[in-house]
Order: sequence, then C-alpha cells, then structure tokens
Amino acid sequence: MPFFFSPPLLLLLLLLLCRSLLHAEPLAYPAVISPQDPTLLIGSSLVATCTVSPDFHLKAEDLYWTLNGRRLPAASYAALGPTTLSVALARLNGSKQQSGDNLVCHSRDGGILAGSCLYVGLPPEKPVNITCWSKNMKDLTCKWAPGTEGETFLHTNYTLKYKLRWYGRDNTCQEYHTAGPYSCHIPKDLALFTPYEIWVEASNRLGVAVSDVVMLDILDVVTTDPPSDVHVSRVGDLEDQLSVRWSSPPALKDFLFQAKYQIQYRVEDSSEWKVVDDVGNQTSCRLAGLRPGTVYFVQVRCNPFGIYGSKKAGIWSDWSNPTAASTPRSGERRRRRAGIVWRAGRGCQQRRAPPPLRTRDVPGGALPCSVPGTWISCKGANSELGFPSWEPKPCLFSSCPLFFTAQ
Repeated sequence: MPFFFSPPLLLLLLLLLCRSLLHAEPLAYPAVISPQDPTLLIGSSLVATCTVSPDFHLKAEDLYWTLNGRRLPAASYAALGPTTLSVALARLNGSKQQSGDNLVCHSRDGGILAGSCLYVGLPPEKPVNITCWSKNMKDLTCKWAPGTEGETFLHTNYTLKYKLRWYGRDNTCQEYHTAGPYSCHIPKDLALFTPYEIWVEASNRLGVAVSDVVMLDILDVVTTDPPSDVHVSRVGDLEDQLSVRWSSPPALKDFLFQAKYQIQYRVEDSSEWKVVDDVGNQTSCRLAGLRPGTVYFVQVRCNPFGIYGSKKAGIWSDWSNPTAASTPRSGERRRRRAGIVWRAGRGCQQRRAPPPLRTRDVPGGALPCSVPGTWISCKGANSELGFPSWEPKPCLFSSCPLFFTAQ
C-alpha cells in the first residue's frame, strides 16, 4: 500500500533537507594552487605553489606542471615541503586567450589535481574616434575604435555614457553591438536644440581608461533613409544618355531641410562604380557619355543638411537599391526614323515615303510592313527594347512620333 506524506509534513522534510545542504562540508579537492587566477602585467614573473591534500598520499616529487597543455621544465620546480611543489615563471607574455592561460598541477600518472587561470596583459587604452549619427532625428548610434595592445590579451568591457551638456545626469547606453563590435544604440528620449556630451569608458582586470568627451547636437548628425522611387529611363533615342529621377527621403519631408544627392553607376559586367558629385538639391539628373546598347545599374544617396537651421553638413545615407536600364543600341535611332510622321494640321500626314522595313531591322525578326498607311502610336513603344509595339492601329492624332506597323 503506497505511503503519502501530508502537505505540512512534506514541507517540514524539505526544509530540513535544505538546511542540511546549506551546512554541508565543502567537497575536498586533491590540491590547491596559490595564487588562484592572478592578473599580471606583461613581463611580470610569478611563483605558484601546488599543495596536495594529505588524504591523497602524494608527495612533491610525484607532481609536475603544465601551462596551456605544455609541460614546464623540471628546472623551474622547487619542493617547498613534503606535499608542496612550486613553479617559477619569468617574463610572462600576454595571455594567448582572453579567458586566461591554464596553469595546471598534475600527478605523476597525468591526473589533474588543481588548476589556475593566469590573466596576463595590459591596462586598457582610451577609446578613440567616436562618431555618432541620428536616423531621422529619432535615435542616436555611436561607434568608436578601441585601444591597441590592451585589447589583444584581456577581455575589455566598453560603456558609452552621455548627458546634456549643461545639466542632467550621466546616462548609460544599453544596446551594444548594433552597428558593429564597438557601437551602441540609444533608441529614444533624446533632446533637440541642446548639445550632448558623449564618452566611452574601457575597463579590464588591470584598470579603466576614459575617452575624450565629444560634444554634438543631434541636428548636426542627421542621416536618413536612401532616396525612394528611383527611376532610370532612356532619353528618347539618344544612345549615350539615361535619365535618373527620385523622391526625397519620406521620413524628412515634414522637416525644413535641404539635401545634397550623389549618384553612382556602373555597367552590368563591371564592379567599378563612377560617382556623380555635383547633383545638388535636384531630384533628377541626366547621365551622359554612356556606351550605346549597354545595361547600367544606378544608385542614389542623400545628405540632409540645414535641418531646423543647422549649419553643419549631415551624414550620407546608404545607397538606394540598384536600378537598371539600358541605352539604345547604336543605329537604332536611324532605323526608327524610317517610318516617322509628325502631327501636322488636323491629321497624320506622311512627310516622305518610308522604305519597307526588313526582317533584320525589327527586333525578333518581324516581317516587312504589309498594311501600308496603317500606323501605331509611339505611346505603345516597348521601353525595354526601344522599339514600338508592332500592332496594327488606325492613324492617330498625336504629337509624338508614329510608326509603321509590321507583322
């Protein structure tokens, strides 16, 4: 028949068990290393001792030392008692790993008796090159560069702090590594029209270093999203030009600001970008001097400045996603003109009798014209190939070129 404890009795037994665990004797270890987990400057010397518990019946001559798995020479040992063996380490180099070098005391058969971590390095150097930017005036992200020697050997913690210049308390940034290993993001609760003091503290086991203080106004470090609605199109039949149009960053349309734009473009089979710097505040630009019959990729970016009267330049946005377009092929313009008529008076009039189109003159190998006097509006032109849509339509009253129909 199963036996059950009543709830009050079960609670009492659990309480007695917890009390016995709290007052239990610690587990006995085979040996103890002293000093335990020391922190040392590069070039320091150290004498460590390994003392074996009498319960294990080991003597000093039964022991040896390893550092990071490598056995240390017996010449560096000294017996300081029947169960104590020391090792002398001179002119220590920086730790090979930031978690510390492993100094281990072994028994003769290779068993591990005790271990200690050696942290050997340098104090941190002060962080440098603090740069910050605000995305659409809603947040602040800062990056910095660490010190050199001290960062190599010991783990270093970085803390970004900030406060309003003339009043307020120190604040600590909480969201680290958002824009790289040495960065921090402040997502909200930032003041405008008041400068901030910003600095970074570096700390490791050997000390603390503080960067120079940077003073900035949020309005002076604004960046934004890339320009939107980027469109690239042909400039009529011009074989060496493309037209680029875009819209201002939508997040800044409600603020009083100016903008500078840059364009970069490259041909399809190249990774080399060419940059157009002198676009100014316009939201359109014509690229000239291009190769006929070539696909180009185009990107645009924005630098907002003058927000609420700030006199400092902003920070360039990321580039927009690439937009592709092709220039007309060489000779395409001449073939098109073979069948053009223009608006004249109240109807379409043929200026000259065009020669019949040949199969090689038409994309896809269309046949020559078979419906004389039938026209198609240029409004139906195929923008990808630069040729009209070959589809019979009646003569249309239009101010744009009209083309012969081909089948």
